[in-house]
Amino acid sequence: MAGKIDRAKYGMCLGTSVVVNLLLVVYLVVGEKWKLSWSIRAAEEAEDVAAQPCSGHGRAYLDGLVVHGKPVCECNTCFAGPDCSQFSPACPADVDSGNPLFLEPYWMQHAAKGAVVVAGWHRMSYAFNDHSIISEELEKHIRKLHERVGNAVTEGRFIVFGVGSTQLLNVAVHALSNSSSPAGVVATIPFYPAYKSQTNFFRSMDYKFVGDTSMWKNTSDVNMNMIEFVTSPNNPDGQLKKAVLRGSSVKTIHDHAYYWPHFTAIPAPADEDLMLFTLSKLTGHAGSRFGWALIKDEEVYERMLKYTDQISFGVSHDTQLIALQQLKAIFQGNNGSDIFEFGFTTMRKRWEILSKALSESNRFSIQKIEPQFCTFYQQLRGPSPAYAWLKCERDEEEDCYEVLRENGIISRRGSVYGAERRYVRLSLIKTQDDFDLLMLRFNSLLSQENFYGIETIM
Repeated sequence: MAGKIDRAKYGMCLGTSVVVNLLLVVYLVVGEKWKLSWSIRAAEEAEDVAAQPCSGHGRAYLDGLVVHGKPVCECNTCFAGPDCSQFSPACPADVDSGNPLFLEPYWMQHAAKGAVVVAGWHRMSYAFNDHSIISEELEKHIRKLHERVGNAVTEGRFIVFGVGSTQLLNVAVHALSNSSSPAGVVATIPFYPAYKSQTNFFRSMDYKFVGDTSMWKNTSDVNMNMIEFVTSPNNPDGQLKKAVLRGSSVKTIHDHAYYWPHFTAIPAPADEDLMLFTLSKLTGHAGSRFGWALIKDEEVYERMLKYTDQISFGVSHDTQLIALQQLKAIFQGNNGSDIFEFGFTTMRKRWEILSKALSESNRFSIQKIEPQFCTFYQQLRGPSPAYAWLKCERDEEEDCYEVLRENGIISRRGSVYGAERRYVRLSLIKTQDDFDLLMLRFNSLLSQENFYGIETIM
């Protein structure tokens, strides 16, 4: 019948009306809370600074200089001008430092994932509510990341945070030393220079740096406890290393700063008693100064925790928040693969370009790194090291640093790593501008070699 009501349709309309009215009431009551308020200005300021193009050869920063109300561009090496568009042709290629700026483009492509906006009253207390100085949520994400990458065992391990892994180097040495029997600190040449410089700087009565591990292989004949630094992959040559010394009087610190898929194959999870990692070489956020240690022995853990408590009362809450956000961002991309794919592709390409350029040179050589099976990629993969460990092969060119400097390349002296002066370290992890300029200078240098070689033959 025309006047008969369709009860099903009526019920549906009534239900829809109730929902709409309910949402209207909720909006009228709490709607203003759904709108951004105090964060708008902070977000606009951050977006405005980040939007400065700087010709692609520099960046503007929130904490940078401001002139006439406009943020000033901070230019890459060899670029200048208000927008960093002026290139200096005579400028040397500076590949000394280990600034991991090769990951900067990744974060520019994923700006929203890595962004952090906090209130002015964020974590003003010294400690968290549980009286800890370590973020429980950040610790969970660190463990989750290691499990995902497969580069370290975290089960049954304690975690200590540090102001970068640099701080944790001496924290670990302190924790493993014993005042009743001072320890000798050693590392295998070529070794990361901070192992020696830090140990000597603190001038502790409990430990001292005593040189290369090769001098101390027969520890049973030495009346001294030993602490060995093992860097894997090694800085500067990218080789996967193992402990050299053995014995009950030997304790080992495993520095795994570069044990990530950007830089090396991951044959198996690291499973040592004391392992160090850093955000710097994982995400590129070197300036955030955040590192962590995985520790098996509870007594060593307590000593390390007490040390960091005494010297800095832990790591800044702001830094921990930044680290947490970056780890969260990693998991938002292809289950944690995006940043490693980007990093590996970039580093692999740079290594191949440099290797190809040097392949026919009789004057220079770089380290050989054999392909290995990587459990992260589940395939055999070639080298993609953070640094080139370059050697000057000519007998008369004993100081390789000076040879390169005279040809417009600033490297890091091999002697800093305990090696001969014939060696230098070239950083491959800086900006693309830095790498391009390095290759420009090297190609010019190699062309001279080829020219004189042909001239001699003729």
